[in-house]
Amino acid sequence: MKKLITVIAATSMLAACQQMGDSYGNNQSTYKGAGLGALIGAGLGSLTGDGSTERRQRATVGAAAGALAGMAVGQYMDRQEDAMRGSLEGTGVEVQRQGDEILLNMPSSITFAVDSSQIQPQFYGTLNNVSQVLGQYGDTRINVIGHTDNTGSDSHNQALSQRRAAAVSNYLGSQGINYNRLSQTGYGENQPIASNATAAGRAQNRRVEVRIIPTR
Repeated sequence: MKKLITVIAATSMLAACQQMGDSYGNNQSTYKGAGLGALIGAGLGSLTGDGSTERRQRATVGAAAGALAGMAVGQYMDRQEDAMRGSLEGTGVEVQRQGDEILLNMPSSITFAVDSSQIQPQFYGTLNNVSQVLGQYGDTRINVIGHTDNTGSDSHNQALSQRRAAAVSNYLGSQGINYNRLSQTGYGENQPIASNATAAGRAQNRRVEVRIIPTR
């Protein structure tokens, strides 16, 4: 019975959130986040209270609170995504939305020369734009991720990817982004997005990604 209460409360809130999303441009990310928050809130609410009536009431209240929290996160990331897309238009940086997270894919053609971790001068303006938007949305964490193709040894590529991630992270920090928000990860050649058998594929694999994660 308790599970049924949870599902009913969460389903009701999800339907309401979907209607709100339809009213404001059918934003899938926002009302999916709200629905997940409703489900979690309803579950927590249903686990408290002494009697079945009280549990139902707490489940409903928990669903409402969770939905509002999930919607707030979704809307916050929606605005940040829009700002990032506008700021990076025409720069060659690809902006991807992945749930409540934003991924910036920065190809090697605009970031680093081959086998180098020195940021290319023409890339500073793009990173300045990224920094400006990140500075306006402080309730996020930023993970800078370096990747390489499979040219060279595994150890060389791993170290190179780490140096590249650190170079971008340090530059963002130098532009006023709190270092506590920043982390860096190097994956070397281990996460290709294209075939390393062709020059074009290797160029796609040589990249830096910036993952923007909401703090909940």
